[in-house]
Amino acid sequence: MTTITSRRADVLPDVDVDLDATTLAERADTLALALDAAGGLVDPLDAARAHADLDAVAERLALGGDRTVVALVGGTGSGKSSLFNAISGLEFADVGALRPTTEVAAACVWGGEADQLLDFLQVSPDRRIQRESELDGDHERALGGMVLLDLPDHDSVAVEHAVQVDRLLPLVDLLVWVVDPQKYADNALHERYLSALAGRSESMLVLVNQADTLTAGAVERVVEDVRQLLAADGLPDVRVLATSALAHAGIDEVRAVLAEAVGRPSVSVRTALAEVDAVSARLAHAVGDREADLDDVGDVAEELARAAGVDAVADSVRTAVGASRGGAVAPPEPPADATVAAVRDGWVGRAQEGLPGPWAAAVDAAVPGPAVLREAVVLAVGEVPLPPARSGRAGRFVAAAAALTAGAVVWLVLALLLSLPWLAVAVPPVAGLVAAWFLLSCAASVRREDASAAAEAYRSAVLDRTAAVVRETLAEPARDVLRRHRTLRAALGR
Repeated sequence: MTTITSRRADVLPDVDVDLDATTLAERADTLALALDAAGGLVDPLDAARAHADLDAVAERLALGGDRTVVALVGGTGSGKSSLFNAISGLEFADVGALRPTTEVAAACVWGGEADQLLDFLQVSPDRRIQRESELDGDHERALGGMVLLDLPDHDSVAVEHAVQVDRLLPLVDLLVWVVDPQKYADNALHERYLSALAGRSESMLVLVNQADTLTAGAVERVVEDVRQLLAADGLPDVRVLATSALAHAGIDEVRAVLAEAVGRPSVSVRTALAEVDAVSARLAHAVGDREADLDDVGDVAEELARAAGVDAVADSVRTAVGASRGGAVAPPEPPADATVAAVRDGWVGRAQEGLPGPWAAAVDAAVPGPAVLREAVVLAVGEVPLPPARSGRAGRFVAAAAALTAGAVVWLVLALLLSLPWLAVAVPPVAGLVAAWFLLSCAASVRREDASAAAEAYRSAVLDRTAAVVRETLAEPARDVLRRHRTLRAALGR
């Protein structure tokens, strides 16, 4: 089974059993890379804290996916160490006669060595023991993969004991609180620890130990009192069991609960998932809820083309090509500085929509200024050749009409000189002149078509060039910032 621990202990979310350590590690790594890509656009202190937390998750995940960490936590005299020995079936944990106090954490491991994990948990090598032997492996199979910790007493007068407990609590998967019949209502336990762990009810178990010192009726009353106190702490669903390490009462039931926790896939990812979720929640303010769509550049290209005089040039082309004698084609003009600046600022504003301040500023800084944009527009428009001022097709029609007219005149002269019949004199010239008139009409129509086509072709070519300028000079620099924002937003699950 996959086991994941974290330094966050207040909230453990419900998770899909299909979410495993590999998936979570990839998510944490993706978030870390997205933070790196964001650079200074995320507050450095927030980013540093997030990286530290993600590094801790990655370090824990790298230890392997076959361990569930269970911790016995309780106050002085609660009998934690006796329970540790009863659950493990070994006499390993310290059991004091005069002042029963656990000085440092001890660990019992089921299912092979877990040295890397115990190093991570800072359990001293001389405080570790391997549970199974070849003689009882089958009996302990249900707990395979479990690491059972006996933590120092949380209420010890030694400050370092409480420090150990506070450090290790967030690193375990299942917290087993051990209380005795006399101090189960201790304010320090409920106010300092249990109330702060309201989100971990499914990963907690409370044991009322030393039940052998009470009558059967008293045990039921104490267990019920503990349940009510837990409900007041916001933990109404935590299971409460009565146990006695001395009489070995309730131990089998406790082991069954531990086996259930070890075999439940979702337990293994909750603490690490909570840490990654917590990092994501803390960084939510660093991103917006969307990125602007910068694919459509047509309207901005149109504005820049108009600013460069594309309409005036197209009109002059239409006039020149459409005239029977041609005309002059007006050259494009450099766009006005103010117009280019307005276009650039409008684009930047569009690209900044939905972005937090630092990202919006990054877009503005990434997009070149008006002078660069104006120079790019002038160069792009200047590269578009001006079309010829005449229609070549119309010229051919006119030339053909002129040839027909000349032929008609020549025929008429020769027919008269040769005294040909009047039909021979009149019909061919008239037919030639009619054909010439038709060709001239066609030439006029072709000139209009060619004039419109030439004007539109020039306009289209200019728009293509200005669109390329917008994509290269405005869109790509802004899109690079938006890509980094989108990457971080996706990594944060926003």
